[in-house]
Amino acid sequence: MTDNSISSHSKIWLYLIVFLTGASVMVIELLGTRLIAPFYGASLYVWSSLISVTMIALAIGYFVGGRWADRAHRTGLSLIIALAAIFTLLIPWAARPVLLATDPLGLRGGAFTSALVLFFPSLTLLGMVGPFAIKLATSQLDGVGSSSGTIYAVSTLGSVIGTLLLGFFLFPWVGSRQILVSLGLLLFVLAVAVAVFEQKRFGKTIAVLPCTILALVGLCLVPKIVGAGHVPPDGRFSVLSERESLYGYVRVIEQSSRDLRFLTSDASMIGAANISDGVNRLTYQDIVALIPAIKPTIKKALLIGQGAGHMAMTLRDKYGIVTDTLEIDPAVAQAATDYFGFKPNGKAIVGDARYEIRHLTGSYDLIIHDCFTGGSEPSHLLTVETLQQLKGLLAPQGIVALNFVAFGRGEGQQALASVSKTVAQVFPNQSLFVSEPGEDFNDYIFLASSKPIDMASPSLNAEQADWLNKRKFTVDAGNGIILTDNLNPLEHLQTRKSEHYRHVLVDWFGNDLLVR
Repeated sequence: MTDNSISSHSKIWLYLIVFLTGASVMVIELLGTRLIAPFYGASLYVWSSLISVTMIALAIGYFVGGRWADRAHRTGLSLIIALAAIFTLLIPWAARPVLLATDPLGLRGGAFTSALVLFFPSLTLLGMVGPFAIKLATSQLDGVGSSSGTIYAVSTLGSVIGTLLLGFFLFPWVGSRQILVSLGLLLFVLAVAVAVFEQKRFGKTIAVLPCTILALVGLCLVPKIVGAGHVPPDGRFSVLSERESLYGYVRVIEQSSRDLRFLTSDASMIGAANISDGVNRLTYQDIVALIPAIKPTIKKALLIGQGAGHMAMTLRDKYGIVTDTLEIDPAVAQAATDYFGFKPNGKAIVGDARYEIRHLTGSYDLIIHDCFTGGSEPSHLLTVETLQQLKGLLAPQGIVALNFVAFGRGEGQQALASVSKTVAQVFPNQSLFVSEPGEDFNDYIFLASSKPIDMASPSLNAEQADWLNKRKFTVDAGNGIILTDNLNPLEHLQTRKSEHYRHVLVDWFGNDLLVR
């Protein structure tokens, strides 16, 4: 009769297995957002989908793994890990066709279904490791509580280490596809090692063969999987630069036939200029650029959401205004310098807006609030609390200019109404303008101040005044919700906008530049 007890040395080996698979679960979950975000945006819906799929997969993995462990006579763990490895390797290869296939389901349905198809198989298999490990570590009923507690503690510790390793060290320097491929190969090595252990410990001579075959298949697939994320554009555009950061997939794209250069982050266009002379092509920025003409006393400005840097350069070159810039994404800041000629004449700050705002000292005559990324707004920057912080940085006669992409009427209008109502909570005076008159889906620019803003300033010439007057807009804020840190349903209110914006970019750039 085979002795089913397990030695201390074997237990250490078992703890290493659950540690590594626990880390793998969190790596896959976190990288999931980076694969889905370029198409569906870095929204709460994407995060909710990934977390839900992870919980579903682990629940099923625990259940199936427990039943399999009871019936497999302590063998089969190596095969489970090898299957998890092959499904992990297939994630980057399958991402493009899955995202395109789920597009008709809309933002919420598409994000959830994509996460389910891409990540459910590997996460379920990794979830099966825990029950198997408990079975192997338990030699008698009296020790089951201690064994299961230790196994899940070690697995959770692995998840913590995996999260910190990915977020603090790996992800800023290595692309998500490369990390997933490396993780798949690591799991294959682990599977073969576990198969050798099973063969020696339980006398199952066949254990190594299936794991080795799957590992060889995985190695053969690696070149195709790595290349799957680099689909060449159709010839209408050329990609000058692409870099994956903690906050998005940042690209500089040119369309020579239209003399256009774009700066994009995930599914958002955050900068556009002529290739020939570098002149800004985003109309809403022209509205903001008229503010110093309306109020010639502006000497110092703060730009939150630097993008390509055109606003700061316009304020500098046209009015001699010193502008501090605040940009969360180092990749965006670098692209602005390298490809759009941005040179700051004030402080150039790279960091999270809410954190950095708390450490700034005023006073600013003009604050430009232009944060938009991944197809969705960072909702925490559009609350009463944030606006109050900005108000504290303003000079008494200062102006806040806030850009907001939305629908002005019909479904989705409540988002615009909510921003208007929130601005009114902090600033008694506001004026609203649109980028493109007559268009429902638009950039809406709020000018807000504690003091009345003289829109008929004599410093505006007749042509400027007429151009600006054609862009005045009135919003009914009656159905709006005051946005606070405690209650902020903005992402839910902007669902239609996010879906429409994504389709606009797909029509403009094509799928090749939005799906990696």
